[in-house]
Amino acid sequence: MEGNEPDPRFTLANERTFLTWISTSLALSAGGIAMAVVPATVFVPWVRTLLAVVLVLLAAVAAATAYPRWRHIQRALRRDEPLPPPALAPMVGYGVAGVAVLALVLILLSK
Repeated sequence: MEGNEPDPRFTLANERTFLTWISTSLALSAGGIAMAVVPATVFVPWVRTLLAVVLVLLAAVAAATAYPRWRHIQRALRRDEPLPPPALAPMVGYGVAGVAVLALVLILLSK
């Protein structure tokens, strides 16, 4: 990679962020799988499937974009440029919030 060697603390922080996105992706995958096997008495089948698919898709997006984001940040650090905006965070945050709100509403309606 071209440019100057950045402060190791920034490089290591960037690496920790990458690993956190990978961990988040694994957690979202586990949540999607767990949602897919929730008993039929909790949600109707199409809702379980929808929530599971959304969680697994969010996991795939988080995993697929973690490395390119790491490279963009590393390149910006080496070139002493502004860091790129966190495009992935809002999508994952809103996606998980949407799944949680929908699940909460359906749980409350089923009681």
